[in-house]
Amino acid sequence: MIMFQCYCYFFFSRLNPLCFTGVYYRLNELVCNPDGSSVSCSAEGNLTFSPCGVLCPCPTCTVIGSTVVNFLNYVVSVPDRCAYTLLSESGVELLAVFRDRRRKDFSLLDKVILRLDGPALSSAVTQVDDAPLSLGSLPLSLHGVDVSKNQTGVTATFLLSNYTTSVFFDGSTAQIHKTGRDKAQRTVLTLCSLPPSCEQQFPEPADGTINCTTVTERCELLYEAPFTSCHNLTDPDSFIGACINTLCTYPAVDGLSHCQFLEAYVKACDFQTGDSLEGWRSEVGCSPPRASCQDVLCSDHEFCVEDVSGGTICACRAIFASEYRSTGALGEPTVCDGSSASVTLVGCLLEEKGIDYSELHLNNQSCRGQKDNVSHMVTFGFDVNNTCGMEVELNNSQMIYKNSISMTTSNSSDIITHHDIFNLDFSCFYQQPDIKTMSFRIKDGSVIQQIVSVPWNYTLTMKAFSDAGRTRAIEPSTELRLKQSVWVELKTDGLDDKLVAVVTDSCWATDLPLANSSLRYDLIVSGCSNTADQTVKVMGNGLGTDVVYLHCKLNLCAKKGNTCAPSCGGKRRRRSARSQYEDGSSAFITMAWTNEVRHSCAAGR
Repeated sequence: MIMFQCYCYFFFSRLNPLCFTGVYYRLNELVCNPDGSSVSCSAEGNLTFSPCGVLCPCPTCTVIGSTVVNFLNYVVSVPDRCAYTLLSESGVELLAVFRDRRRKDFSLLDKVILRLDGPALSSAVTQVDDAPLSLGSLPLSLHGVDVSKNQTGVTATFLLSNYTTSVFFDGSTAQIHKTGRDKAQRTVLTLCSLPPSCEQQFPEPADGTINCTTVTERCELLYEAPFTSCHNLTDPDSFIGACINTLCTYPAVDGLSHCQFLEAYVKACDFQTGDSLEGWRSEVGCSPPRASCQDVLCSDHEFCVEDVSGGTICACRAIFASEYRSTGALGEPTVCDGSSASVTLVGCLLEEKGIDYSELHLNNQSCRGQKDNVSHMVTFGFDVNNTCGMEVELNNSQMIYKNSISMTTSNSSDIITHHDIFNLDFSCFYQQPDIKTMSFRIKDGSVIQQIVSVPWNYTLTMKAFSDAGRTRAIEPSTELRLKQSVWVELKTDGLDDKLVAVVTDSCWATDLPLANSSLRYDLIVSGCSNTADQTVKVMGNGLGTDVVYLHCKLNLCAKKGNTCAPSCGGKRRRRSARSQYEDGSSAFITMAWTNEVRHSCAAGR
């Protein structure tokens, strides 16, 4: 048999980097290069180069885990949580976005974005310009892109130049395949840096539960049958390297295992040779693929996984959750705002503990959490109009609003439960507002003073009247006689009467504008009229903030669970009433009359 020698000239090596000067080919020999181009030597000894898709199939680009096996079969490991361009040509850009999941220091493929001149198609959950897209097995054409899905994943097919490109994504693996005539493929992987902080590193200790020797043995199954029939066109080394690099660092959880890498290799082989290696899964103990998180929309700080029951949950990304897990918190600190309080829990942290937020409630079981449809954060709150079983306590000078988030159990006698028993107390602490001192003569007929005592800001108005209906105000020119009754009215504006009542503690008269003057006459003592003076009457004391009479020294009484009106039937009961609001500090309101009137805050003197 006569053999003629064909050889490549130097200028051909520019077109094919694997063909070097001095390489010889047999007559009628066809050689397919890794980029899909071919070299053939005719019977006449002519050497012919052809682009991919003419005599040899075009290669695939596979993105799996944190690894990209590109069109030239080169392996590139992605070190961060950024977006990378896989393909960019003729107004079409294909991006792969990598994000953290269980570990802060290791990212996995999170979604694939196909950008056209117009809209952007995302394949994490199939969306067009952030709007969810309903798909079926029949292709849906969108701006020249045919999109379809089945139980294994989503496929987008579009025409680019003179070849057809298909992109497949199953939630963890993306594969790009081209058919038709194409020029030689070059490595395309450029950093897009989305978001700006995506390159920040978060070191984390190695996972001591991972046995890298066992991982390597499982990944190297690709060297053995039945995969050997693919080796002539699909190099297994790149997929084995990607498998080892991922699973020796990241735990085999959430469906991630060596089977995922074997599946990607077989699919790449099928693209290039048409051989799907029927029955290979049973030989190596792998299950058929299933895209379990199709149409599950998680928030930006979450990722979708299967739970133990076979359903899906949105789990927290490691970096986002680290600030909560470091303190054992399930959400944000309590927000206190005057007469209301709220607390926000992280939905994915609840899901990871098997807690259904819809079963949680405040002390009043009708008060449930409100879940944000985008962030999946769950907020519980109460205020004076809807107290939700709020409890109020007084602790010295503090007023405390308390409530609890707990879980409804369908049967308290159940021995086995599938979730943690949940109880979370939260509260707001407020300093009781100080009562300011006002000294004045009846000069303008009334006094208005703005009082600011965090978190309350209110206005206090004091007026004196000569009739019980408080229609005839005492003016500076009004003459008062001995034994004439005087009504003093104190109004507040800005205090919430559902929460607190203003209570008169004591009132007395002095001959000097000093509260601690040595000459003193008691009119009201411990919230009740002086038993030694029958001319003093206390009306409406502690019933609210709108109208309160004869106030000289005031305290605030928390109305929730308390009876704020003093009981003046006996000394023992009077002390009990006083303990509800006494804070141990004295603050006074002093009404001083002109010398013609000797007593203040008094009736019948």
